[in-house]
Amino acid sequence: MNPDEEQDPYAEERGGTGVRGEDFLAETVTEEQQDRAPETAFESFAAAWVPPWARSLPELLIEPAADYTPAELAVGRLAYAGADELPDPDSFEAGLGDTELRGALEAILMVVDEPVTVRLLAQVLEEPPNRIEHMLAMLVEEYVRTGRGFELRSVAGGWRYYTRAEYAGYVERFVLDGQQIRLTQAALETLAVVAYKQPVSRSRVAAIRGVNCDGVMKTLVTRGLIEECGTEQESGAHLYRTTRLFLEKIGLNSVEDLPSLGPFLPDHVDETEFAQR
Repeated sequence: MNPDEEQDPYAEERGGTGVRGEDFLAETVTEEQQDRAPETAFESFAAAWVPPWARSLPELLIEPAADYTPAELAVGRLAYAGADELPDPDSFEAGLGDTELRGALEAILMVVDEPVTVRLLAQVLEEPPNRIEHMLAMLVEEYVRTGRGFELRSVAGGWRYYTRAEYAGYVERFVLDGQQIRLTQAALETLAVVAYKQPVSRSRVAAIRGVNCDGVMKTLVTRGLIEECGTEQESGAHLYRTTRLFLEKIGLNSVEDLPSLGPFLPDHVDETEFAQR
């Protein structure tokens, strides 16, 4: 043995003699560190740290989204939250008085942000749909007779309040404050082509207008006026159609209610021939 090498003082305890090994030194230092109390915040953290795989999972507590009372949970659609299907509104019997039903309809229609269907109103109020329709028709008639600044319209398959056309200028002056964002002429032309030719591809719209329409189509999609509705079998190109928002903006229930193009076509072009182009 080289006399310059340090003798191992624990050689006899380990059953032999020789130079101290690094593994034994590491083991000895670790034992010494374990025997003394942590002195720093990091040492305290390290001593108490438990690996993720050794931690016990906490019990999950699911809190209700809202504090509804039992009476509130038994009303309208909340009463059928656990049901597979909502009940048929035609099975409901009239339960509200005319004054209460009228007030309930006005309150709901005042807060909707899109047209609401008669069926949904019937399910919420638990009233027969034919009674809901009758009351809505009465409200329409009353608002017209009394010259109110708003009117109740049936558009896009539902009902919603709108500003009466005679007072639209005052509303625009208040809301827009001189700043108004309108669709460009190109966007209006493109939207008209999609409306009358839907479902239609971008290349087809470009061919009809005689100009590239990619940018305008993206704008109309962003505005929510048109949307994708599948692909063309032959070419795989995306097809586009108008949205419910489009119907709402122009005040129609269906694209079938769009005005005829016949009066706007040249004399030598037939409307049926134009539709097949």
